[in-house]
Amino acid sequence: MSDPRIALIAEGPTDFIVIEAALKAILQRSFVLTQLQPEPTRPDMGGGWGGVFKWCREFRLRAATSIEADPTLSQFDLVILHLDADVAGKRYAHCGPAVEQAAADLQALPGEQPCPPPGNTVAALETVLLSWLGLAAVGPKSLFCIPSKASDAWMAAAVLPAGHALLAGLECNLQLETALSQLPKGQKLRKSVQDYRLHAGSISNKWQQVKSHCTQAGVLEQRVQLVARAFPVRAPQSSAI
Repeated sequence: MSDPRIALIAEGPTDFIVIEAALKAILQRSFVLTQLQPEPTRPDMGGGWGGVFKWCREFRLRAATSIEADPTLSQFDLVILHLDADVAGKRYAHCGPAVEQAAADLQALPGEQPCPPPGNTVAALETVLLSWLGLAAVGPKSLFCIPSKASDAWMAAAVLPAGHALLAGLECNLQLETALSQLPKGQKLRKSVQDYRLHAGSISNKWQQVKSHCTQAGVLEQRVQLVARAFPVRAPQSSAI
């Protein structure tokens, strides 16, 4: 059988790197990950959470009854929609008047809740995402991935040494990206594709450590494992004679 096909709608390229590394740790098998957003051939969509909003809006306008029923998505074994939890503190106007107008009848932003715990804000943002999609719930082959406050936390949990000051309150730190970029030489981590690709293996290899610091990493694992039960079964390799 072929490898499972996974689609990812994400804020940006570093999020793709983090989530791909997480999936390698969770699935422990080969898979094909396709990034549907941001999409280089669709510069009009843009990136960031505004790009995810526009992708969801196009999905909603197609009026599919579920992600799985959408003709453009039905060939995937899993569809992951990503937002960072810090989006709960944003306003639609931050993405311009067109987005603000398009969101007039949708779940309101901001919807940030006190942190800790991070889960309350994540739950509020899941409600927002469902309103963007025009759905009451995700289906059996789709799920939300919402790192708190951002996917940078998962990277930090994988690369920072035990006891580092930034590991305290990691999922509630809105200044983490800046703090990581200001670390001493040898520890500094810039939010760039180059730096994130360089350290992606740490997320896969130290996934248990990531989960110990980031509750939402554990949530993703549970959700992926549930969907993965229906993944294509790999054909057994023939033995050499």
